[in-house]
Amino acid sequence: MIITIRDEANSEERAQLMAHICRLTGNQRPITTTLMSSGEVIALDSNVVDVEAHTLLTQQSAVATIHSLKTPYQLASRIFQQSNTSVLIGDGHACTPVTIGGVNAMPIIMSGPCAVESKEQLLSTAHAVKKAGAQVLRGGAFKPRTSPYQFQGLGIEGLKMLAEAREETGLPVITEVMEPGMVETVAHYADVLQIGTRNAQNFPLLMAAGRNSYKRPVLLKRGLSATIEEWLLAAEYIIAAGNPNVILCERGIRSYDPMTRNVLDLTCVPLLHQLTHLPIIVDPSHSTGRRELVPTMSRAAIAAEADGLIIETHLDPDTALCDGKQSITPAQLTKIVYETQIIANMLKEEVESVA
Repeated sequence: MIITIRDEANSEERAQLMAHICRLTGNQRPITTTLMSSGEVIALDSNVVDVEAHTLLTQQSAVATIHSLKTPYQLASRIFQQSNTSVLIGDGHACTPVTIGGVNAMPIIMSGPCAVESKEQLLSTAHAVKKAGAQVLRGGAFKPRTSPYQFQGLGIEGLKMLAEAREETGLPVITEVMEPGMVETVAHYADVLQIGTRNAQNFPLLMAAGRNSYKRPVLLKRGLSATIEEWLLAAEYIIAAGNPNVILCERGIRSYDPMTRNVLDLTCVPLLHQLTHLPIIVDPSHSTGRRELVPTMSRAAIAAEADGLIIETHLDPDTALCDGKQSITPAQLTKIVYETQIIANMLKEEVESVA
């Protein structure tokens, strides 16, 4: 259940409403947050509110509207918000802001190295992906690796290099944050906070990202074996903490077949567009683990109406310190951008002709 509070409601009316909710729900802790599209709202589990309690809530002077939702995720639900959420990336830094999601928006391409290896490598790659058509620079400063002996990233120095690359190229920057205590530091340097698959249900991290004081958008990757409902509930943690700017990223799910790194679940793209108002992008690099499959799956993702792609690009993939097998070259990225733009334009023309 989502209760929208009247803008004109005074503090006494709001306090009365909160006290009334606590009495009706057995002191269950409701979540209060502010959304740009709806103003101040209170979210709680609909299962604890019966018909009589619902009627009593509507009589509270602070209440504007009440949405009773059957889904466990409330704020992320398409039922609550019919219009697509558009997320602005790059606001607050000296770069060229881009918007992902919304109505009839063209797909956004995020690209760059899996890991920041050196200043020279990052700057060269940043200029190359911009020339290829990418609008956002990706790069890992902190790397969560399966083995403790693998390259773990350059840390703070990597963040500083990403900020310098943004200054040189004008590209907004996305990078991963791995722990709650680092959210503010990463948000200081980055334009988008990425939460990776290993942390997709790290609830303290999700809440910290939702509360980041810089108001940075959050890109939430799907967990290795997460159901769509679990994924949306993870997004709910971020939104409920106060940050409505969430981007979902399908990066493949684990299966029994070792032929590819993961299985890219493209059925989730149109399904999520039905279930949620949040934008969704696809990662064809991690989902396949094979660079020769990245172009095909990129085209397929845009044909499935994904709002964008996040692709690993390296100047010399065979020498990459991280995930070289799934990294493409700038030349390959140029071709992917060209081909996916054609597909996106065809889909847009089809929609406009039907309208």
